[in-house]
Amino acid sequence: MERALWYLFAGTRGGANRARIVRSLTERPKNANQLAEDVGLAYNTVRHHLDSLTDHGVLEPGTEGYGALYFTTEEFEHHRGTFEEIVEGMD
Repeated sequence: MERALWYLFAGTRGGANRARIVRSLTERPKNANQLAEDVGLAYNTVRHHLDSLTDHGVLEPGTEGYGALYFTTEEFEHHRGTFEEIVEGMD
């Protein structure tokens, strides 16, 4: 998981946007449309980042289909310190 976190947040151009999405989900679970409004990105951009974060085990949808709420995974929560370290270095 630590490798995935470094890749997703520090190793790619979209890392800052992905970090904003994860931070928003820390407040409460949200769907893609709510996230787009909250972080100020286009819906399709948020969907792209959600797919990447889901594929790497950082997020999981509560259900399948339109309007699904997204949650951080237990594995991500176990490695949240690494996420915080990466994001702190981005500022």
